[in-house]
Amino acid sequence: MKKNKTFILLAVLLVILIGGAGFFYNKLSSAYKTDTLTETSQAAENETESEETEDSQTSSEETDSGENAAETAPDFTMTNASGEEVKLSDFFDKPVVLNFWASWCGPCKSEMPHFEDAYQKYGEDINFVIVNLTDGARETVENASDFIEEQGYTFPLYFDTNTEGAMTYGTYSIPVTYFIGADGVPVAQANGALDAATLQKGLDMIQ
Repeated sequence: MKKNKTFILLAVLLVILIGGAGFFYNKLSSAYKTDTLTETSQAAENETESEETEDSQTSSEETDSGENAAETAPDFTMTNASGEEVKLSDFFDKPVVLNFWASWCGPCKSEMPHFEDAYQKYGEDINFVIVNLTDGARETVENASDFIEEQGYTFPLYFDTNTEGAMTYGTYSIPVTYFIGADGVPVAQANGALDAATLQKGLDMIQ
């Protein structure tokens, strides 16, 4: 009889543990997902400036060229899949989607299919700069490359091997995504894993 009671008690505890684990998993998963884009202050300022006359805009550009240069997204150097150094500013001929990620990051991996779909659709019109935070220990070029290859993703892959990108953008949690206009000016930012709808919203803002 005691054995039966013990068995029942253990079974009840197991159910509670499983239920609790599922609850916290869902809470943690949702905590790392986002359906919100944060519009940059510069983008808001640009909307206000667009209401001004063309002459006043031209005058402002001529007198404040230094300020305009400072308004562009912070530049940094990374390496491509061939090991060649490239700069973020090299991609400012088109709108840019800049994403920081790592292969050990679950939320990062969950949004990758959305980036692949977007790349297949907009790859000729938008530069997708998917930057792996490659510290050489927890994350390596080999680990990141193997993951991308295994999943069959075709978007270009870049590596922040000297943490210059992470330091420049103050990236302390990933994933994080920046939507940058063709003029190099940041438009919006998303912290956390993007769903397809939120990614599309960001793409619409820079096209």
